[in-house]
Amino acid sequence: MTARIRIGTCSWTDPTLIRAGTFYPESAKSAEARLSYYASQFDIVEVDSSYYAMPSRRNATLWAERTPDDFIFNVKAFRLFTHHPTPLQSLPADIRGALPASLAGKQRVYYRDVPEEMRQHLWARFEDALLPLDSTGKLGTVLFQFPPWFNPGIPQLDHLLSCKERLSTFRIAVEFRNNRWLSESHRDSTLEFLRQHYLSFVCVDEPQGFASSVPPIVALTTDTGIVRFHGRKSETWEKKTASPTERFDYYYDREELSPWAARISECAMDASEIHVLFNTNNGDQGVVNAKLMAQLLLQSGSEPPLSR
Repeated sequence: MTARIRIGTCSWTDPTLIRAGTFYPESAKSAEARLSYYASQFDIVEVDSSYYAMPSRRNATLWAERTPDDFIFNVKAFRLFTHHPTPLQSLPADIRGALPASLAGKQRVYYRDVPEEMRQHLWARFEDALLPLDSTGKLGTVLFQFPPWFNPGIPQLDHLLSCKERLSTFRIAVEFRNNRWLSESHRDSTLEFLRQHYLSFVCVDEPQGFASSVPPIVALTTDTGIVRFHGRKSETWEKKTASPTERFDYYYDREELSPWAARISECAMDASEIHVLFNTNNGDQGVVNAKLMAQLLLQSGSEPPLSR
């Protein structure tokens, strides 16, 4: 059976998308109206805000209430869980206040810095915040995007398993930003590990030629395939001072997406769902690219539900 192909963007609230004025109608002034309109055009979205700060149960409840029954949210894991430097101010106030004195003067902390008891509290809160989506069938996957310094190794594999165990009732997806995971010497073992532990491999399209560049490999490690498009703006990909809007500033053309449409259609023959998400986020790039991909998939014989 051919998979359902869902297409969407990595955020529906990006300020540059709102300012562009080319997607949301003039009447969509509120957060509720924008999400409702977005969900009338696409059937999936990625929640990016949960990477920067812990999500809240209240917001998840509102998201579930404001979207159709068949709409789903993929949620990005909180940055601390993926070994990214985490500003103290992004931690919940009570956790922040209970940190050891040795951490109080730091601006940023890493996962290894936080005592295990506090990690448990953070994991439990993250899980609890997503329950309104999960209970209504609107939670797709939780995306763990690991940084370039997350190298292949036993401690890293153990952390992947820990992430799965901490959120054992949710589907977990893994995106690497270190090309060694998919190098010739590690590719087979990486994909086999993900298959063995039912972790979804995230296929990516992104600038090539960097240590953080993962090759555009298409592989299924669970029954849910995930493809994320980051654009191909090489000049800002590893620029430390670049904002996300600068890094992912990209309009795809038909020639660039056509091969992907063919590969996604082929992959859909062996999956139950395929999630195609555009992280190109300067102005209306995400929605323009997503609509182009939908057109190409229709032409290839697949039928992603772009509009309601």
